[in-house]
Amino acid sequence: MNVQANRRVPVVIVGAGPTGITAATLLAQYGVNSLVLERWPGVYPQPRAVHLDDEIYRILARLGVAAEFAAISRPTLGLRLLDNRFNVLAEFHRDPSRSTHGYPQANMFDQPELEALLRTNLKRYPNVELRGNSDVTAITTHGDGARVTFTDRTDGTVHQVDADYLLGCDGANSVVRSHIGATMRDLNFEQRWLVVDVATEADLRQWDGVYQICDPARAGTYMRIGESRYRWEFRLLDGESADDFDTVGTLRPLIAPWTRHLADDELTLLRVAEYTFRAQIADRWRRGNIFILGDAAHLTPPFIGQGMGAGLRDAFNLSWKIAAVCNGTLSPDILNTYEQERKPHCRALIRLALTVGWSMTGGGRLGDLTRRALLPRADLIPGLRKKIVDSTTPALRRSALVHKPGRPGQLAGTLCPNALLLNGIRLDDAAGPGFALITRVRLATAVEALLHGRNVPIIQAEHGSRLDAWLRHGRATVALIRPDRTVIRAGRDAALVAASAATLPAPERCR
Repeated sequence: MNVQANRRVPVVIVGAGPTGITAATLLAQYGVNSLVLERWPGVYPQPRAVHLDDEIYRILARLGVAAEFAAISRPTLGLRLLDNRFNVLAEFHRDPSRSTHGYPQANMFDQPELEALLRTNLKRYPNVELRGNSDVTAITTHGDGARVTFTDRTDGTVHQVDADYLLGCDGANSVVRSHIGATMRDLNFEQRWLVVDVATEADLRQWDGVYQICDPARAGTYMRIGESRYRWEFRLLDGESADDFDTVGTLRPLIAPWTRHLADDELTLLRVAEYTFRAQIADRWRRGNIFILGDAAHLTPPFIGQGMGAGLRDAFNLSWKIAAVCNGTLSPDILNTYEQERKPHCRALIRLALTVGWSMTGGGRLGDLTRRALLPRADLIPGLRKKIVDSTTPALRRSALVHKPGRPGQLAGTLCPNALLLNGIRLDDAAGPGFALITRVRLATAVEALLHGRNVPIIQAEHGSRLDAWLRHGRATVALIRPDRTVIRAGRDAALVAASAATLPAPERCR
């Protein structure tokens, strides 16, 4: 075997889906070089994920593609729950203009378009190399890092590269996960679903939100994902397959409530596919400096639209920490917080997806009768409507980077608001790429000197502002936030909170 000469890069990323490209972009922004290896020559052309929330939109803004994503996405107006006769059981509206994070809370999009956008943006960074047609064939532990062997599928040449860090963003059948000896743990959910994507220039005359058919016999979902693109998902019955629904005619019994006024030739069938939705999470996410992210580490049923977003959260959580370690500003021990923080968060969202899925479609006839009785009265259940339309995800658990005092209502572990400041700048832009302190009180001179010495920006929460209200609600006067905008520590003792910054200097660009 003719193996091309070894070279070394700080980070090798296996997989160029949204998770891998997000990690590469964030690392590049901190000046960390990386090599991205992708088996396929380009973006996988079929739609898969179609939804992301305002927390993930905020990550896209950090990548520098918020405006571009706005041009290819469509805010959705909420959720409508229907019975099997298409009667409305309940409706939950979202106001696209209202968001804690500065972006609409629910956004529909076409995944290939998003991936193309992310790859185009990646080209802005000369310290990232993306190699398509690269099939990873072997991984060996090499000191603290890894040696990766891959074959260039265009000419059959074999290459080896040494990496200080290896990130496995290579999906459900992850080679990297197998190498670290991790096993996917089943959370007792598996369903076969039909996924249908249709294009039409005709007006479907539908409310511009998500429809959920609460039918235990044939659960279904409808979503408009673009100006002329629509998605349906239906649970398959025993003995059925995607081959039974491969024409507009055979799909008619399923999609008729939305399309009965249209002729077959007005609908273009883009894709009909069968997916097995699973709930799984890896038992370990790391060995040495080898990590798994995204679908390689967890699989989330689609009922709350958090599958792809979970991978982007992984990438953001880990990338700034690796950059800080590479640049010598944080100890390598800090990388232990990746699995400590992300694994419980993912498990909580998976369980939420299972709960939502069961509440909408489970329980057989008794569950159906219960939904008919309770859902039309959802407004009478305290806090239920807010919980359904609110996109906030759980707080991160305690870690070396999340200091929780052990009382309710604490801010540590939550995301700070991306509030619009008085100068017209969003908090994320004012905070920059590193740590920052948010305060609603004047700081002592010594505290300000400490923060300035550590290059930690001070953001004033003006009286009556959203940031002021957020701090007051959390019974705090100051909050120290991380590069991923998670609160490290919050409280009323400004000196104590600010002192945390003494050991957490902001990551700098590699020289």
